[in-house]
Amino acid sequence: MDSCELLIIGSGPGAISAAESFRDNGGGGRVLIVTTDTDAPYFRPPLSKDFLRGESEFDDITQHPPEWYSERNIEIHNSTTVLGLDSGARTAGLSTSETIDFETAIIATGARPTPLPVPGGEHALLLRSFAEAATLRTAASQASSAVVIGAGFIGCEAAASLAARGVATTLVAPEQVPQAARLGPDAGARILTMLDEAGVRYVGGPDVTRIEPDAVTLDDGVRIASDLILAATGIAPCTDIAEAAGLDLEDGRIVVDEHMRTSSDAILAVGDVATAHNSTAGRRIATEHWQDAVDQGEIAGATAAGVSRSWDAVPGFWTTIGDHTLKYAAWGDGFDTAHLVERDGGFVVWYQSAGVTVGGLTYNSDDDYELAEKLVADHKPAPA
Repeated sequence: MDSCELLIIGSGPGAISAAESFRDNGGGGRVLIVTTDTDAPYFRPPLSKDFLRGESEFDDITQHPPEWYSERNIEIHNSTTVLGLDSGARTAGLSTSETIDFETAIIATGARPTPLPVPGGEHALLLRSFAEAATLRTAASQASSAVVIGAGFIGCEAAASLAARGVATTLVAPEQVPQAARLGPDAGARILTMLDEAGVRYVGGPDVTRIEPDAVTLDDGVRIASDLILAATGIAPCTDIAEAAGLDLEDGRIVVDEHMRTSSDAILAVGDVATAHNSTAGRRIATEHWQDAVDQGEIAGATAAGVSRSWDAVPGFWTTIGDHTLKYAAWGDGFDTAHLVERDGGFVVWYQSAGVTVGGLTYNSDDDYELAEKLVADHKPAPA
């Protein structure tokens, strides 16, 4: 039986951050990263932006050069699936027919994109992995028109990038303005303006009822012909391993404490796949952002090395739609009020719940972004 001190399942930001943190906190022994991905660990944010626009290549978006891993004695096994974990025996079965004996395992399997559940949904491209991004970019190079379904940040970013390539792009979503439910109607109106300036046509209100290889049909009977169709309609956490191992789950995610420990002492979890207790929020928070996965990976790596660290950061991320960059810091689990304040060349939207700040969305207002992080962390009211 093969063995390792730390087994990391997945190769996204949380996984690589955990491996680095384990070493930085004095963790010794063999570190093994097992991933189904065929490629070296890479950054995902560029996939819907500069990579899709053809402005960068794979070498530009890798997380680290090969020597970085060898210098830290971190092994990566690509194209390999962990078939099951036995937390009591501390063993993992691999698709290579090997069995790995581990001291600690970290589940960092992330999430998979959810295909649109309508007739013909399989005709729409998806965007999560580098392989999917490469397929999308090739299709974009041969397309004169595109339909993007879903106005989340990935959908908005990808639509703007396709339009920047000269592809006539239509973004379809059920809300009258993008992300009205998540960010409020005022923020949605500003995002709509950004999409318009990027050359994206927005169709809000109708649902997609059917997808053909060359067209999308809406529930109002409108049929939009298109050379390329992308579904950016959400993700589903990859919890199969955790379920089979009998770990505690909540709303489809692995329950972990502020140290990233699961219900098993032998297993930790980070990133999209987890709902983690945040000691500043005082409750469990589920996030889907790159930086939060990195932060949680740092905590998990330290925990695996025997160093006590807690997740207490306010979740946050940046998104670029065309030439516009939005910054968002928030707990992300709802708000009572959303109030937009104009700034010189920008704006801020303050989100409150029960009279305290729970989030801030900013554009061209970095001071407000920093203030939002502080107000959210301190549970203070938004500025008058």
